[in-house]
Amino acid sequence: MSSQLVVLINAGAGPDDKEQLAHQLREIFRSRGVEARIALARTGEELVEMARDAVREQPRAIVAGGGDGTLGAVASALVGTDVALGVLPLGTLNHFAKDLHIPLEIEEAATNVIGGETIRVDVGEVNGRIFLNNSSLGLYPRVVRSREDQRERLGRGKWPAFVWAAFTVLRRHAFLLVRLTANAQEIVRRTSFVFVGNNEYEMAGMNIGRRERLDGGKLSLYLPHHSGRVAMLVLAIRGLLGLLRKTRHLDVLFSEAILVEPRQTRLHVANDGEVIVMEPPLHYKLRPGALRVIVPHSP
Repeated sequence: MSSQLVVLINAGAGPDDKEQLAHQLREIFRSRGVEARIALARTGEELVEMARDAVREQPRAIVAGGGDGTLGAVASALVGTDVALGVLPLGTLNHFAKDLHIPLEIEEAATNVIGGETIRVDVGEVNGRIFLNNSSLGLYPRVVRSREDQRERLGRGKWPAFVWAAFTVLRRHAFLLVRLTANAQEIVRRTSFVFVGNNEYEMAGMNIGRRERLDGGKLSLYLPHHSGRVAMLVLAIRGLLGLLRKTRHLDVLFSEAILVEPRQTRLHVANDGEVIVMEPPLHYKLRPGALRVIVPHSP
């Protein structure tokens, strides 16, 4: 097996000067006696192809530099193999890195890749597509699409575009009518969103959106009780204030497999923040321990 690290960087994430970033990383690894081959990917498709080619070389690890979507793209080539994923968080939110306590600073994250320990984590899958964090339909994919449209057409920054997109989508959003099946239980509901997480999410307070573990062996399903626009705004405010209660405001189920059957024949689905078009029904399943990841040593 090669001792080399393969580092794949998303050219669209993190610092603008990717050549300088690549040089910085090369020096960090070299100063620690590690050989690293660093490549820049211009598109998501190129990133996946690079990762698949790198797996055939059987390196020590394949390191993904980018946001959660980048990590998910690279991980899709590593799931079920013995090649570990190294993480260089270059995105805006970096949920996967935060949940695994991986440092967010470049030099510290690179040091973790070299000296960290390797663990196995679960991954989610929907109709053959891998996700590391979550998959959602309804409100969120529409917000992401609107945000990207504003960034391209109007040149707005990521956060201003997101806020305006959220306001616009909430005002015009068409609700979903879905039938969901999990644990032999069937739910039919008109809803603004369906959220499926890889393991359990905190849904209230300052830790909202965080996970304590990624090896619990369960998918989590979150559905709001009420679908009106005002109800959605109240739900968001309650969550931020730590007043959200699962039994009163959300239905929460845990299962290894979830079937989602909407009325639509084509559906926009956000996997780790990347929006793709899928054809229902959506078959969600968990793949326990399917991905090896380099994380900091446990205390």
